[in-house]
Amino acid sequence: MTEVEREAVETPPSVDAPLTTSLAWATWALFAGLALLLVGAGLLSTLVAVRADLERFGTGTIGLIGAAYYAGFLVGSKLTLEALSRVGHIRVFTALAAILSAGVLVMGLTTQPTVWVLMRFVTGLCLAGQYVVAESWLNQLVTNEARGRLLAVYMVVSNGAWGIGPLLIARVDPAQAAGFALVAVFTSLAVAPVALSEEAAAPPIAEHDKLPLRQLARLVPTGMGSAIIVGAAHGAFGSLIALYGARAGLGAGAIGRLTTAWVVGGVILQWPISSASDDLDRRAVGAMTALAAAGASLLLLTTGPGGWQGLVMIAVLGGFSVPLYSIAAAYTNDWVPPESAMAANSQVVLLYGAGAMAGPVIASTAMSITGNDGFVWTSVGLHVALVAFFVYRYFAYRMPFAKYTYDEISLPARAFFVPATIVAVVRRLRDRQRDA
Repeated sequence: MTEVEREAVETPPSVDAPLTTSLAWATWALFAGLALLLVGAGLLSTLVAVRADLERFGTGTIGLIGAAYYAGFLVGSKLTLEALSRVGHIRVFTALAAILSAGVLVMGLTTQPTVWVLMRFVTGLCLAGQYVVAESWLNQLVTNEARGRLLAVYMVVSNGAWGIGPLLIARVDPAQAAGFALVAVFTSLAVAPVALSEEAAAPPIAEHDKLPLRQLARLVPTGMGSAIIVGAAHGAFGSLIALYGARAGLGAGAIGRLTTAWVVGGVILQWPISSASDDLDRRAVGAMTALAAAGASLLLLTTGPGGWQGLVMIAVLGGFSVPLYSIAAAYTNDWVPPESAMAANSQVVLLYGAGAMAGPVIASTAMSITGNDGFVWTSVGLHVALVAFFVYRYFAYRMPFAKYTYDEISLPARAFFVPATIVAVVRRLRDRQRDA
């Protein structure tokens, strides 16, 4: 264990004021703009997969288009971090929204796969930048005690808006350009609330500390590794869920509902799981949440995506999978110095994007080899891998298991307390045997 790691383990994160209503109110413009932006992004993600299938793009090509989107994440997170230190959050949000709108319109004007790969890269770059803007905006305004809860509000707003988007595909013809134009309308409207917000609501423009990936790996290896694996799971699901539904024989409306079910599940369980991770070791909560997601994926193999059973399984899977990103992000921000928060947020988005870029390739390859169920087996495998990683990290480094007693923790945390305590007891017994 390095000196930095030992200091992090022996010195718990500082705890200050809890999340307040005034803080949420101060960020209303960001949440409103982000919601409009992600309604359009949610529609676009479904529209791209459905239109690509209609145009007879191969499974590998569709996977490449999905990977290009997340490749944009890798570039966007870096460029946005530099821009934030020069012109501030509001201007960066506005510029990225304008570029995103142009890229969407180009996709509506052509069906050339090469152009689509390039434009999905551009849209991924812009959306990654918007996530960096939003998360650095929020993380600079909140302390460790309330970080998980504020990120839960952020995830509920963003995922709720994203979930509305796919439902709109039933109102447009995927074979026409009107759907892409509608996405551009939402993207343009997203600029208004952010551009008109009070400057005092956004963090001040400031130079950020550099935080190379090697240094982040020494400080928070758990946050770094979990962000990559979560990104792979979400990237595979987000890019290919529409293709999975289409090849199962579902219509456009049913595919939109399927995509929305995943997001709705995430919205419902986002707050309780994130609240639990504020009161207990985030690694233990993350491991049990990922295990539940793997179980839901296995059940999806028996129900298939059609009917109400498929919708329920997708919703349960989303409920346990979606909050895993906020756990990884909150854990990372718990352990980095405040002056490195912006750089850490950028690196988390970059790592998530790296994993998400690999996810569609893994899933499309599995679908090519094993058929449509390869999509579900990819979800099973990636969530099991995340469980194994969290358990390994839980046993590798000591930390206080809970910040409070059982009577003091939140109700959601109590659901995780007993099984996580069993793991903590096993860890103590193992340590005693090793020291004996």
